[in-house]
Amino acid sequence: MVRRPPSPAGALRRRRRARSEQLLARRAVRESLVSLAGLIGRPVRHQGGAEIGRLVDVVARWDGVTRYPPITGLVVRVARRLAFVPAGQIGELTHDGVILSSARLDLQDFERRPGEVMLARDVLDHQLVDVDGVQVIRAADLYLAPVLGRILLVGVDVSAASLVRRLGPSRWRTRPTPERVIDWASIQPFSDPQALVHLRVPHSGLRALSAGELADLLEDLGRDERQELLESLEPEAAADALEEMEPGELEALLREAPPEQAAALVAAMEPDEAADALRGLAGDERAELFENMEPERAQQLAGLLEYPASTAGGIMTTEVVVVPASETIAGVKRRLAEMQDHKTDIDAVAVVDGEGRLLDDVALFDLLLTPDDRHVGQLVDEECAVVTPDTPLDDVAQRLIESRWSSILVVDDDRPVGRILADDVIDALVPGRGRFHFPRLLQ
Repeated sequence: MVRRPPSPAGALRRRRRARSEQLLARRAVRESLVSLAGLIGRPVRHQGGAEIGRLVDVVARWDGVTRYPPITGLVVRVARRLAFVPAGQIGELTHDGVILSSARLDLQDFERRPGEVMLARDVLDHQLVDVDGVQVIRAADLYLAPVLGRILLVGVDVSAASLVRRLGPSRWRTRPTPERVIDWASIQPFSDPQALVHLRVPHSGLRALSAGELADLLEDLGRDERQELLESLEPEAAADALEEMEPGELEALLREAPPEQAAALVAAMEPDEAADALRGLAGDERAELFENMEPERAQQLAGLLEYPASTAGGIMTTEVVVVPASETIAGVKRRLAEMQDHKTDIDAVAVVDGEGRLLDDVALFDLLLTPDDRHVGQLVDEECAVVTPDTPLDDVAQRLIESRWSSILVVDDDRPVGRILADDVIDALVPGRGRFHFPRLLQ
């Protein structure tokens, strides 16, 4: 089932306001930007002006919490060895190179420490996630700037012009293009595993994204980065994101993931969405996933797959709240509280008699207005709209239109076995329309 937000306009406005509070909004910072790509290979000089070596890389530290990673030092090629210059010895960082604060240096052999990242090696030209623009980008250049006595990583350039600049004459490479820079506070890196930076570190930006936005990112990321993102999410959030993915992209993700992980993801999805995902896989692929699931869940999904996709049984969810007529309203509410993970699929409660046969489908609104001490059977007053598992989709749509309900129950031998929401019918009848894609912020 595709769940679309009412409108992304408000979210986009909030993100633009957040950007105005970021470092790149400050004129002094923008005017002091130094291009990392232009800086690599430039001379490193001591205070007297003599060259001691050439810059190989810039080292930064971030913990997933600090918005702007501080520069901890430089990797400098001195003769035939790589030396490390601590940040405290940097006097000036310019487009033309680095000037150290002292003529006396204690150059150390470079050895990367835990939590440190080599910006040129690990981040430049790698995939990143812009959590404000909700898109996957590739770092064409990175920008450094002095802020309150420290040198910070403040932005990333994603423009094609930066790539051209790096390939052109050396005099072009030092020219930053700040009008195309994204503030680093909006970025989530996906890095070389050797960089010791992982998405398991909490990141509020990714946690704030909706399921549809995460689905967009999963579709755009490469295989390794996609796995890293999935592993960073809670199982429910990952399952919700998978439900929003395009079918072809979802099938590819399930095929490339280890069977245990793919099975766990499918098992966490809503039953109808899980069945849809499994339909696109070959029989042996489905069997392998079932072997890695809890038997009860595997049996449930296998049962759904027995129904043709063009019937009510093929698109129904089996997450149905079924209560006896003797249940109190308070008891029904407790049942609903236990199923809050499925709240988007529940808009009514199926009321049954002592033998489990359907009496009525009671809307949640009616339950809300009824005193807790009354019995739900007292709300049964009319025949509800139902279909059987083998009902064709066109007939399901017609029955739903006639009833003017937002969902319709599926019954087998007068017993509730599933529910179909209106947007499930739309998805099935108009499969080519695709999922809603969030508009991208212009950089």
